[in-house]
Amino acid sequence: FWGTLIVSFASSLGATLAFLASRFLFRETIKARFGARLASIDAGVKRDGAFYLFALRLVPAFPFFMVNLLMGLTAMRTLTFYWVSQLGMFAGTVVYVNAGTQLAQIDSLRGLVSPALLGSFALLGVFPLLARKVLDALKARKVYAPWAHRRPSTFDRNLVVIGAGSAGLVSAYIGAAVKAKVTLVERHRMGGDCLNTGCVPSKALIRSAKLLAQSRRAGEYGFRRMEVDFDFAEVMQRVQRVVASVEPHDSVARYTALGVECLQGEAKIITPWEVEIRSEDGSAQSLTTRSIIIAAGARPFVPPIPGMEQMDCLTSDNIWNLRALPARMVVLGGGPIGCELAQCFARFGSKVTQVEMLPRLMIREDPEVSAMVMERFRAEGVAVLVDHKAARFAIENAEKVLYAEHQGQEVRIAFDALLCAVGRVANTAGYGLEELGIPVGAARTVEVNEYMQTRYPNIYACGDVAGPYQFTHTAAHTAWYSSVNALFGSLRRFRADFSVIPWATFTDPEVARVGLNETEAREKNIACEVTVYDVADLDRAIADEEAHGLVKVLTVPGSDRILGATIVGSHAGDLIIEFISAMRHGIGLNKVLGTLHIYPTLVEANKYAAGNWKRSQVTCGQLNFLEALQDWGRGASGPGRVVARLPGVLGDRKRAFEAEPAPDGKRH
Repeated sequence: FWGTLIVSFASSLGATLAFLASRFLFRETIKARFGARLASIDAGVKRDGAFYLFALRLVPAFPFFMVNLLMGLTAMRTLTFYWVSQLGMFAGTVVYVNAGTQLAQIDSLRGLVSPALLGSFALLGVFPLLARKVLDALKARKVYAPWAHRRPSTFDRNLVVIGAGSAGLVSAYIGAAVKAKVTLVERHRMGGDCLNTGCVPSKALIRSAKLLAQSRRAGEYGFRRMEVDFDFAEVMQRVQRVVASVEPHDSVARYTALGVECLQGEAKIITPWEVEIRSEDGSAQSLTTRSIIIAAGARPFVPPIPGMEQMDCLTSDNIWNLRALPARMVVLGGGPIGCELAQCFARFGSKVTQVEMLPRLMIREDPEVSAMVMERFRAEGVAVLVDHKAARFAIENAEKVLYAEHQGQEVRIAFDALLCAVGRVANTAGYGLEELGIPVGAARTVEVNEYMQTRYPNIYACGDVAGPYQFTHTAAHTAWYSSVNALFGSLRRFRADFSVIPWATFTDPEVARVGLNETEAREKNIACEVTVYDVADLDRAIADEEAHGLVKVLTVPGSDRILGATIVGSHAGDLIIEFISAMRHGIGLNKVLGTLHIYPTLVEANKYAAGNWKRSQVTCGQLNFLEALQDWGRGASGPGRVVARLPGVLGDRKRAFEAEPAPDGKRH
């Protein structure tokens, strides 16, 4: 009793002194430097700070001394900090004092295996788990309190999924696979954006445009000329035929056969356990469910630029309705969607002007990567206008016009069709988030924790509506965590893993990436070594007339561990898989180099990049030692010269190899 009392008050008082020391010594300095960030943290502390501190005291996710110092930087009241610390640490204090008491009573070796001591140590191990369960229960009780009287005693479904895009389909598939009773609700078309307006139609259009572009390069392949006669309407009909061919994979018939109930209509979450589905004919039904997964997707963002409403703006949603090729097209945006479609329409014959407000296209990639894409675009006739901000639209003499700002000047661009591709925004309205108080974060996506849970532990969100990435493959990735946690979270929960996320932009040349690139590493001050291999040197690329691009790999200094890779060139989206697998499974460049690659293939570029890295690790001292060893083997020198070179093997760290200049002119 006295031990518990003394330790409890002493630790709380000591923590409060550290809290005050941090506040008086560091808070003003931190506030002056990071005022905006600290203000948002203070707002969160004001709202949930006491409970958050209580959670950290009960389940020590961070060392207590760090909690003391960091909380001192916030606006939390000293009295609040003290009493929450006193209360939160009390249970842990009892457990530790009990263990210490049992240890103090040992007077023989037999005492080491006494039930009391073993029980005390077991309690030390189990306590954090029990505390976490208690905290989760308390948090859930607080969240569910306004709805507790409406919680059903039994449920119609194990899982209701809102949205039948990539994330929703995967969620429903997993639920049905484990024999859960699942209802999938879609208000529009099964397959969502990926099937109907995104990945599938865009890649079909890109393939047709690429074939046309290759025909214009007939001379490179040994042909005098190659003419292609086409009708743009027929090309777009082919795109729809491809969509129709893929459609059965995502159809109601397929998912019904798998055991999923598929309903078409507007879904709205009425309570944390009830979803109302309203059909087009006005009829409605309500389903109770243990868990809900929100997979409502995203839509193209159209910025409120003056005059935009008169332009009949095209987006990635409705551009597939075109049947006549626009003579002049403005593409607003230099991200992946804008770049892919700008190149496509230019290849079909449109005079394309691409307008980007940032200094370069594909701003998330390294500068030399953007430069390679821009160079190809301009060679194919795309007028790339970077550092141009769309200011206003107008109709002048029956002609559509965009006025853009560039270095203080106004630039006039006339066009016939406008494609807006400046990004996508999550669908967060209309299905009950507001009524339930489920928050939407600064990124305009539904706020979720590491288990993909929203504010309500039984309501999950995944895919584009939750982020943090808006790709089809990451939608499926997050859907796995959402569905498994929704169905089995009471037994075991899985934290969503975003450590190895790849993506590709299907321009020509393709750009594929996984992990860090050099720009991000520099911004985050992450030490790395950069190795570059120029695809112009690759035999298969030369044979295919595709000898352009690069493989760029970032590694931990002095190690072969891969931090990230970027590939630019033909089939980059396929070639990056080797690096994705290596990063996911902890394989370094030594093993990539030691893997037999078929000759002649494009994937050999990965091996040669690993070879460049390996050569860069060789030092002058090692080469001098090897030279002396070989001389001795020929009898050209005695063993003394070999021995004399030994210190250089370990001591000389000067690199003997310097890579060829990369496309940006730098040596890596």
